[in-house]
Amino acid sequence: MSTIKEKEQEVIEEFALFDDWMDKYNYLIELGKSVPKIDDQYKEEKYLISGCQAQVWLHARYEDGRVYYTADSDALITKGIVALLIRVLSGQPPADIVDAEMTFIDEIGLKEHLSQTRSNGLLNMIKQMKLYALAFQKSKN
Repeated sequence: MSTIKEKEQEVIEEFALFDDWMDKYNYLIELGKSVPKIDDQYKEEKYLISGCQAQVWLHARYEDGRVYYTADSDALITKGIVALLIRVLSGQPPADIVDAEMTFIDEIGLKEHLSQTRSNGLLNMIKQMKLYALAFQKSKN
């Protein structure tokens, strides 16, 4: 299984293939179609990520020492963003997720090409994913 750093590098290389941000947005939308589908039982308010412009539901499970995420959103670009985060973080040990620097976000220019509210939503998604990982990390100790 690839490390977070290796997955980040893959994303950086993929985004480098596009010269134009419209193409990158279209790619994000395509990624959103591949997000692991969240079970309807998790499409409740307690799984909503606060501070997002769109509705984003995120669920995490801990299995065999690794954290796995599923999500959904009612907005295409937001769904693509969460798909990108899941791709990088899902299937990793909790400690690695908690310590992940997520430098790929700045390297691909994502934050600077999002509206302020979407950028805040991105940060809140990362925060929630790390909080889940931290909870799993503490529960195994």
